[in-house]
Amino acid sequence: MYMETKLKTPAVEFSYFRLSLLSYLRDMHPDKADDMDFIATRGDAAASAYSETIKSGHSHHEAEEISSQILYEGLHFSVYRTIINILWEEFSEEIDLSESEDLAIILLPRLSDTISKYTLSDDFVNTPEYSQLYTELTGEIQIRFEDGI
Repeated sequence: MYMETKLKTPAVEFSYFRLSLLSYLRDMHPDKADDMDFIATRGDAAASAYSETIKSGHSHHEAEEISSQILYEGLHFSVYRTIINILWEEFSEEIDLSESEDLAIILLPRLSDTISKYTLSDDFVNTPEYSQLYTELTGEIQIRFEDGI
């Protein structure tokens, strides 16, 4: 019975690419870490690209680069990590820094109106709009702290 159940679980569910993406999402985009369809689709596309690149005669390094581009496209900038950075930089005297990740998860959906005003991209941190977003989020977080979050 155990063997039968084990065989019904497709090995691709636990592919390197899916696990890598899941780990990355948990660290950078925890709000997306439960989207198993996204993880499966993106992980499978990266695995396929890796395989095709190797079959085309390219090196493992080149295949890794191509698959990583597919796997992490649109995920390099993290609002979650930006909020954590704001908490560390601007509110280190008001909060226990060890609680910043949990606090960022609580704040993230509450700051969505401000976040949605921006077109976020992989290189968003290098744009003039990043500074504006940082300032707006800092002000909103301050107000939330004053109101008891």
